[in-house]
Amino acid sequence: MSYLNFNAEKAKNTSKELNVLLADYHLYYQKLRNFHWNILGHNFFDLHVKFEEMYNDAILKIDEIAERILTLRFQPTSNYSEYLATSSIKESKSELKDVEMVNALIDDHGTLLKQMSKVVEVAGVAEDEGTIDLIGAYIRELETTSWMLDAWRMKTGDVHKAI
Repeated sequence: MSYLNFNAEKAKNTSKELNVLLADYHLYYQKLRNFHWNILGHNFFDLHVKFEEMYNDAILKIDEIAERILTLRFQPTSNYSEYLATSSIKESKSELKDVEMVNALIDDHGTLLKQMSKVVEVAGVAEDEGTIDLIGAYIRELETTSWMLDAWRMKTGDVHKAI
């Protein structure tokens, strides 16, 4: 790994936190698939399409996270039993109402953002700019998606706080 200018021990800590994020993203991805398949009601068309967009984004991130772990010369976790044991994200029932689905996803975004912050913290100690850059972009994108989902669940006529 000398060509990457990494300290192997510090990269190990980053890889551990990336593996937790990988597990979180797998559970999040499956939840999005569940919701995409099981959405009903007046918001079907909007949320069916949005959930598909979100799970397509999540599957790309899953691959990028695993490849980043490999770049650091460690093995990504690849078993669902390990994902279930490692992830802070929990499975959801299929029989949820549209607002309950959106609320569950926004809660999961908080979990993902917390883990992303841990990754950035340990990557900072390791002076791993590549991981910091990758995860920083994920944070920005997930914050935007969270804002949009939050706006969706607001009532028409609600307004943002004045500065």
